[in-house]
Amino acid sequence: MPAKITVLFYSTYGTNHGVALEAARAAEAAGAEVRLRRCRETAPAEVVNGQEAWREQLEKMQDIPEATLDDMEWADGYFISVPTRFGVPASQFRAFVDTLGPLWQSGALANKAVTATTSAQNPHGGQETTIQSVYVTAMHWGAVIVAPGYADPIKFEDGGNPYGYSCNPGPLDETGKKSVTFQAQRLVKYAEKLTQ
Repeated sequence: MPAKITVLFYSTYGTNHGVALEAARAAEAAGAEVRLRRCRETAPAEVVNGQEAWREQLEKMQDIPEATLDDMEWADGYFISVPTRFGVPASQFRAFVDTLGPLWQSGALANKAVTATTSAQNPHGGQETTIQSVYVTAMHWGAVIVAPGYADPIKFEDGGNPYGYSCNPGPLDETGKKSVTFQAQRLVKYAEKLTQ
């Protein structure tokens, strides 16, 4: 049976959308069944519409379903990509996490593989603490963290964050694509082991 992976992301300006698309592609290439899902936009419409780039990005993602509890229960593993906001994950992601109480209480989030990525305006803008915050939440679920570490040479080329790929805003470059591919395929490998 192929691993079932939910690629869960939130993206304001497109960076984490791009990471999520690459992760979904790589997971499918590794043989996984993939659901690409976005966190619901919780910012007021007047705020979103007041910034052209934000509004345009939201319009670009309308074909991607918003994440549901079923997407989390269905999966064997989660690839999470969220931007950093003041050193922690964006509130849109946290708002979705806050709906997961019933799944957590029933144990439906336990023993699943999870890995995370992020972006921030600069390398010292909280990238590592954002990923670690996602992992702290995953520990409460009883999930199994699948960080990339330095298990592949690409980690010495991409900036070296062992917790998960992190980047500045903008489209993924070739190094970023290779790093996200490695992290997604590592997730699939361990999600498969956990389901055997």
